Amino acid sequence: MSLIIGLAAAALASAQTPPPAPQQRPEMLERLTACRAVAEDAARLACYDAAAAAFDTAEREGELVVIDRAAVNETRRQLFGFEMPTLPRLFGNGAGEDLDAIETTLERASLSGENRWVFRLADGSVWRQIDSERVRFDNRAGEPVRVRKASLGSFLMTVGDSRAVRVRRQ
Repeated sequence: MSLIIGLAAAALASAQTPPPAPQQRPEMLERLTACRAVAEDAARLACYDAAAAAFDTAEREGELVVIDRAAVNETRRQLFGFEMPTLPRLFGNGAGEDLDAIETTLERASLSGENRWVFRLADGSVWRQIDSERVRFDNRAGEPVRVRKASLGSFLMTVGDSRAVRVRRQ
């Protein structure tokens, strides 16, 4: 989990800089796949053994990170609502599902000093109302919540059968 947080922090830090060119495959992966081109069986096996050992060592020492699609999808879900333009590049081109909405439940909601709601959801995320419209909803734990993408980088949240309220992730 700390690896995912570290990756997210790196993505946030790089959000201020222009995006670099698309990421190339790691050299270790290129060396491993290059072994397929070796014609002689013993030499190909030796190539695979050396490349696999280097790959394993790099992964164990943290120089190379291997993450499966399920972990990519879960990380994208956890980061839903944060502005991170480098996120797609962080997880490769087209890896994982593209989220337009999340569904969870309400943990609790409270009014802030400016008479706007702060919503704490069961998934641990915190969302703050950014419009000034009144919203009525059942403020009790377990109420279903849906947050979906809206215009201009904001999001719309519906708690139970309430009207949608414009929110931003905190």
